[in-house]
Amino acid sequence: MRITNNMMLNTTSSNINGNKLNVNNLNNQMSSQKKIQRPSEDPVIAIRALRLRSTLSQINQYYEKNIPDAQTWLEVTETAFKNMNKILKDVRTQCVTGTNSYLTADDRSTILKSLTALKSQLYSEGNSDNAGRTVFTGFKTNSQLTFMEDETDTSYKISQSFSYKDLGEFTYYSGSVDVPNTVADVQNTGNISDISKSSFDRIRLAYDKVDEITNLSYSYGNTEVTFSKQSATTNPDGSVTYPAEDEFGDPVLDADGNAVTMTVYDTQKAWEAASADGTKTVGANELVFIKDAGDLVVGSSISNDLKSNKAAFTIDYQKTGFDKGELRPEYYYNCTDVSDAANPIKYTKYNADGSKIYEDINYTVALNQTIKVNMQADEVFDMSIYQDVVELTDSVQAAINAHDKVDKLTAMKSEAQYADYQDEIQEWLDAAQKEADYADSRLTSLYSAGIGKFDQYMEKLNVAYTEVGARGDQLKMTESRMSNQQLTVEQLKSDNEDRNISDIIIDYTAAYNAYQASLLASSKIEKQTLLNYI
Repeated sequence: MRITNNMMLNTTSSNINGNKLNVNNLNNQMSSQKKIQRPSEDPVIAIRALRLRSTLSQINQYYEKNIPDAQTWLEVTETAFKNMNKILKDVRTQCVTGTNSYLTADDRSTILKSLTALKSQLYSEGNSDNAGRTVFTGFKTNSQLTFMEDETDTSYKISQSFSYKDLGEFTYYSGSVDVPNTVADVQNTGNISDISKSSFDRIRLAYDKVDEITNLSYSYGNTEVTFSKQSATTNPDGSVTYPAEDEFGDPVLDADGNAVTMTVYDTQKAWEAASADGTKTVGANELVFIKDAGDLVVGSSISNDLKSNKAAFTIDYQKTGFDKGELRPEYYYNCTDVSDAANPIKYTKYNADGSKIYEDINYTVALNQTIKVNMQADEVFDMSIYQDVVELTDSVQAAINAHDKVDKLTAMKSEAQYADYQDEIQEWLDAAQKEADYADSRLTSLYSAGIGKFDQYMEKLNVAYTEVGARGDQLKMTESRMSNQQLTVEQLKSDNEDRNISDIIIDYTAAYNAYQASLLASSKIEKQTLLNYI
């Protein structure tokens, strides 16, 4: 085969261009340290790069954003639990102090001041937020758990459910000594109240100072009893009596043929005044509701019937006016905000079958793996805590007031103007001392029971704390796994796309030498002409 000069020149030119292209590619690799610049250079590397980059982007989202956000949420929750636990411990400590039968006036004053301060802090931790999102309010992260100020015009219609287990004995005290201020008052010993006490089963609503009961019913088996507001009658003393009706709308009668009723009083004083002997009483087949206390007092026969049949209660009521620091009802009950009657706002916490509606906030922390980061308020902050502290505060205040009466009457015995009325003052003093003894007894009893109650509240809080801690441990393990996956995928991505600079330099040097050699060879070929062969 004859090789012509043109053939040699074409081949040389092709070789030069090939070497130049190789040098250019290696030069680009040296600049970018990437194996390819365009997918067409190596489709396999390009496809694998897309997949690895997509995987790495997902892992980065989990590891660098979702997991840290979830950790922050759980840390805020844990901090709130620790602070709440300290508050409950402080209240319990006051309960232990209150069980002392030999409290001095200073002791009672200290307890009152401590509990008053703690009451304002009780649910403050429930407003803890993470980056502006309240952590205990479910999906309503832009709302607060408690009322942030006194709201006198805010009104809710609340539906609250109970069971027979919520019936508990409570002691009510009747009578109160009004310290006389003049000699004439001292002489009028007929005005001395008879101090007495009586115990009944009761159900305590979540709130006190209730406007009205709109519906009250209890049921067990096929029996359902409703106290009808439509058939209620107003009594001369201002109380309201609701007759009981069965599921057919017929009156419910006791064994003696008397109607079973519920009487609603505004205050305990009104309840006390309604009795002929001035004592707080409730008939065996009667219910009494006290608006200002939020107490449903149950007669003995009805109570025994409800307990033996394991009854369930539903109480619908309306309350207007809430104090700063009280829990908002929408996080605990089905209720309607009727502050603006023209635009009521309905909140649903439980379905028609009584099942709770959960508002879980889940973070995706790995592929096909989510973790719940929030705890809802009713899982942590018991509604009864506030009412228990109010009762503890009221009981110590009552003891302080009673002992003040004793001290004042004791001092009056030494005053000259009452020198001739020692027997009368002694009668007043005996009554005041009896009131003080009852107040001390009630204080000791409530504070003794408070120890057990607040132990239960702390136990419930510790269970929630343990659950959050377990989620935190799970999140840490996921974080460690995501960290390892991130390193692995980054290495695979680098192996697929990147080239070591030292390898590129070696290849570039070889390619450049080849290019220079091709140029040198071509220069010699071009010097050969036909004259060289003549």
